[in-house]
Amino acid sequence: MTSENRAGADTDRELIDRWMAGDSRAATLLVSRHSDALARFAVSSGERDEIEELVQDTFVRAFGSLESFRGESSFRTWLFTIERRLMMDRRRSERRQRATVAVEAGDAVTEYNALDALIAGEAESKVRTAVDSLSPTQREVFTLRVEQGLSYKEIAEVAGTTEGAARVHYHSAMRAVKEFLND
Repeated sequence: MTSENRAGADTDRELIDRWMAGDSRAATLLVSRHSDALARFAVSSGERDEIEELVQDTFVRAFGSLESFRGESSFRTWLFTIERRLMMDRRRSERRQRATVAVEAGDAVTEYNALDALIAGEAESKVRTAVDSLSPTQREVFTLRVEQGLSYKEIAEVAGTTEGAARVHYHSAMRAVKEFLND
């Protein structure tokens, strides 16, 4: 079954219409259908803390503005776009906080342990290091293509760029990861 139909026979569009008509079960199906992919995208984009909260905030924002979903892209692509904006907002907020508050040494150890717990195995660790060494744009495009399976057109929509630029970023990222792994 396709990802559109994993949580039942209804398409995302049909579930959205059902939810807007008052069927709360439709929202539950949409969340169960897309939450894992959103969590993977967040982790792959460098998020390490409060992933569930980020996914939840993404759905809250999406359900709060469903009337603006035009269906020009898939519902999942639209969710990735919302989540990406939330991550960017979160990072801006964290940078402002770091500028005003000194980070304690104990916090770094906690973050390292959380990262350690997320990345198991030597091979996966090496790949993660390679992906982490990419520029933020390359990492985002690489993640959306490899882990989420989005088309270049969908990646361009999520990242706010052109399809051609998405291709260039992906191929540059792939080359950089391969070079890193061959060293």
